[in-house]
Amino acid sequence: MVGRGRTEFEEGISADTDWKTQLTKACRLLEVVEIIQLQDGYYIAVIELCFGAIERSIEAYALSMTDDTLQDFQDHQFSYDRAHQIGLFERDTAEAMKALYSDNRTESYYGGSRPTAEQAEAMTELAIAVHEFSVSQIREGGVCLCD
Repeated sequence: MVGRGRTEFEEGISADTDWKTQLTKACRLLEVVEIIQLQDGYYIAVIELCFGAIERSIEAYALSMTDDTLQDFQDHQFSYDRAHQIGLFERDTAEAMKALYSDNRTESYYGGSRPTAEQAEAMTELAIAVHEFSVSQIREGGVCLCD
């Protein structure tokens, strides 16, 4: 139950600074994606976790390089706009990422289609690429659990 006894935090999630917390959350989400993919067939879970890892990676970069706060990132699509505003993504990339997010969410929540293995694999590749790129752009470096 929440609020009773000793609080036990997940190992591997940094509590140093907000940007490190978000970065290590992204690392953990990608780790879980790898584990789930070994089970085969959980494509919606993989896709959702990949979007989470992408957002946490963008947030880590923004929090480390600007005066942004976690409260600025309450809207999922804000991450993609902010990535462009601070020079992490080109405008076209940010717009494509927002469209991918919007299309995925609309279809997975309200649509009738089912995710495919190919979609899950493509999202995994995208999430890893965004994560690695975001990490490579953070000046402090050396904090990624994925290394």
